[in-house]
This record gives sequence, structure tokens and C-alpha cells, in this order.
Amino acid sequence: MRRGLLPIVGSRITEVEFPEIPYRPIVVLPDREAFARGCLGKQIRDVRRIAKRVLVDLDNGLSIVMQPKMAGIAMLRDAPSPQHIRVLFHLDRPAPHDQFLYWDRRGLGNVCLWSQAEIDAVLGPNRLGPDASIVDADLFVSRFRECNREVKVAMLDQSLVAGIGNLYAAEILFAAKIHPQQRCTDLSTRQWKRIHEETIRILQQAIENEGSTLKDGTYRNAINGEGGYQSMHRVYDREGLPCTRCSKGTVQRIVQGQRSTFFCPRCQKIQ
Repeated sequence: MRRGLLPIVGSRITEVEFPEIPYRPIVVLPDREAFARGCLGKQIRDVRRIAKRVLVDLDNGLSIVMQPKMAGIAMLRDAPSPQHIRVLFHLDRPAPHDQFLYWDRRGLGNVCLWSQAEIDAVLGPNRLGPDASIVDADLFVSRFRECNREVKVAMLDQSLVAGIGNLYAAEILFAAKIHPQQRCTDLSTRQWKRIHEETIRILQQAIENEGSTLKDGTYRNAINGEGGYQSMHRVYDREGLPCTRCSKGTVQRIVQGQRSTFFCPRCQKIQ
């Protein structure tokens, strides 16, 4: 999502709309009036990412922080369904870069206007772990080695390492040949370094391909196109199908922490 919004850098916000829709309202902080007042007339200095949040930095030292949760998207235009546009920002640029928006079908996400101090308090190192897409191997290993949880569950804990979602955790563990129910403390340093290598590779590849659009079609890129990484999935959502690596195992689905996990019991044996 961050890459798709980069064309708005340098533009100025001329209007902020909160369309009235008959669905679950999203959280807007501090409140809609103060939010709009803090954005109007401000120039966009940068677009960045912290874990799964997209931040639009303004020239007054504040940042628009969009947390998409399960189904939200930060977009430039062409929302999948106009009735689910939650916040619409008008810009002083000609089309097609005359706006950006936050779309959320389920209304689970939130949009905040925060100072850097507020960002640090909520998204800083005391609350979130290092970025999984760039963290070095030694730090990555140290975050997990003493954790006594199942590895797949631990990988989704954003306080340990930030930015690994459910889908990508399954793909990473499949690539590393690690059973998702293996306890973190039972894995060797070599195995953890293999998980780290696959984490960097898969997350970078997913970013380059603008994420994954699944069968429900919820995730879209900034111009309402499909992501490209779903064609590279090797295990996610393949329950009952032959393993893409060994061809002899059958992909199974289990539930961990109320989330679906897919794996090959032949390739990913528990120790």
C-alpha cells in the first residue's frame, strides 16, 4: 500500500470528507473535526510504513496513520465499492493524483492524526518488534529463541517481530520446512536462521508484487488492481491438494490462535 501512495508526496490536502455510510463506523482520532482541521492545507512530505500501518507525513509534524486491520485499504482511486469509502482526501493535483482515500468494507480499521510522540508511544520499539522485512538474523533469532509458544503463533505476535501476517507465516514456515506447531524453544539456531532467510525473501517478494488478493477479493492495490503474490502461494489455502514441493504429501489445515494454518505434514515434520 505504501508504494502505491507515493505519487501523492508533495501535494497539498484541500478537503477531507467522511462519507455518511450505513455500516459500522471506523474509529477516527482525535475526532473528525480535529482530524480534518489538522490536515487541511498541509503538504504531504512522505509516505512510510510501520508494520501493517501506512503513515502519510504532513508538513506540520503530524502524520495520518491508517491501520487497515482485516479489510482496510489505503488507495489513490477506484475504490472496490464507493459505499465503503471511510475517509476521502482531496489534493491540489490534477487527476489521477487528485485524491487518496481509506476504504474499509468491514469497518474494523482506524485512521488517526498523530504526532511523532504519539506514534512512538503506540508503534515504537516498546510496543512493536523490529520490521520483519529488514531485521537482521541475530536480532530475529533472539526475539524468538526463548519464547515457549508454537512457532506460527509466535510469528504473528507483533511485539516480537512486526509485519508478518497469517498468510505469510504459513508460506515462510513451508519454505523453511518447519512444522507450524513446533515450539520455538525446540528449534535450533540453524533452523531459526532458515526461517529468517525465508521471512526476508518472501516478504520482499510480496512487497514487490503488491501483496496477495485472495478469493474474497478484499485486498486490492492503490489503484484497485489485484496483488500479484497470490500466484506464488505454495501452501496457503491449498487444503487437500498435493504438496507443491514433494507432491506426495497432502496439504492440511489446522487452527492456531483462531487463525487458519496450512502445511504439508510430510515436508514439515514436527520434532
